[in-house]
Amino acid sequence: MLTIKEKVAYGLGDTASNIIFQTVMMFLLIFYTDVVGLSPAVVGTMFLVVRIFDAITDPLMGALADRTKTKWGQFRPYLLWLAVPFGILSVLAFTTPDLSDTNKIIYAFITYTLLMMVYTAINIPYCSLGGVLTADPKERVSVQTYRFIFAMLSGVLVAACTMPMVEYFGHGDSAKGYQMTMIVMSVFGVVLFLLCFAGTKERIAAPMNQKVSFKDSMKQLWLNDQAKLLCLAGVFLLTGQVLRFTLAVYYVKYFLGREDLITTFMTIGMVGSLLGCAVAQPLAKRFCKIKSYISLQIIAAIICISSFFIASDQVILACVSFFFWKFFLDMATPLLWAKMADAIDYGHWKTGVRITGMVYSTIIFFIKLGVAFGGALAGWALAYYGYQADVVQTEETTQGILLSFTLYPALGSLIAAVIMRWYILDNKKVEQIHQELNAVTN
Repeated sequence: MLTIKEKVAYGLGDTASNIIFQTVMMFLLIFYTDVVGLSPAVVGTMFLVVRIFDAITDPLMGALADRTKTKWGQFRPYLLWLAVPFGILSVLAFTTPDLSDTNKIIYAFITYTLLMMVYTAINIPYCSLGGVLTADPKERVSVQTYRFIFAMLSGVLVAACTMPMVEYFGHGDSAKGYQMTMIVMSVFGVVLFLLCFAGTKERIAAPMNQKVSFKDSMKQLWLNDQAKLLCLAGVFLLTGQVLRFTLAVYYVKYFLGREDLITTFMTIGMVGSLLGCAVAQPLAKRFCKIKSYISLQIIAAIICISSFFIASDQVILACVSFFFWKFFLDMATPLLWAKMADAIDYGHWKTGVRITGMVYSTIIFFIKLGVAFGGALAGWALAYYGYQADVVQTEETTQGILLSFTLYPALGSLIAAVIMRWYILDNKKVEQIHQELNAVTN
């Protein structure tokens, strides 16, 4: 069994990642539209292009990580090597240069692209590290539970502190406020990455004589039908989730008409996420992981749909709905990531080849496609419904924000639930796979 200390150390790595990732999800769109002054349609297109490019690099990074051999292991060294570059680029992405409108777009495109590239280069090895800490399926759920508790803690931090810090540092200058806020957060993130590096240990390695080319890795990956199901579920789930989460600020500001409650609303959601992740491990111990995951996605979809009928003056009900959506949705998150480690073992058992980095990076590729589609749809939806920054919105625009925040995201969870009906790696099957793999190696 892993010690609590090591599980916490691993979780700190996702705290570091999510300080940036959650800030991008919650505030980058409104930073670009309301602070930098970019068109939402332009930003939506940029999100799609950059995130698709970023997603394409994931399998390449996974293949590189699988071939990395150092005294620190395959995956841990990247936390050490890339923590500082990641922090620097995070600050640059939230910096507003004094340029023409065209050059601002170019600057945003370059800095956001570089940020996502370095995020991939550090996050793929970090995620892969979770698959080599232990082979115990129950411990894997525990590890991922710790990971996402600490990830959601960073989400609470970002939701609760970002806007107050922007106001504190900016003194009315939002551009300066965002830049100074990201400097503080980035320094904190670098420290946490280094603690993660120092506090974890890789225990599962590929066979000593395994030498697989990138082309062969792709062939082996194609044979892993369970990994393919996780890819499909990931892209649909994240499309809906990111669409809703990105538009949450606009929903509060323009539909509810309570700009003063943006921080409170986002914090309530992240607290729901935190509590949901904390419940994942006891849920997995008592019930089938697969059935639980499907049920949680259906519940999340029902909450999305029901929130469409909440009136603009029912602020408390809107907050409660957002809390429970995040609670049930993120209760399923550790279960999904534990399934990825199981799918790696399944592929090893089925093909005789272990490609940890490739499996993680490919699933993350599809997750990032979902992030790309969700972010792009948010920008495009705002443009389609006639959104104009910092003005009273028309009735059509307000209803468009409501539709995009409620009904459209529900489809992502429902489709993911349907896809997971074909997933077969329950605890019994995973234990059988481990026994047969151990018999071969011994």
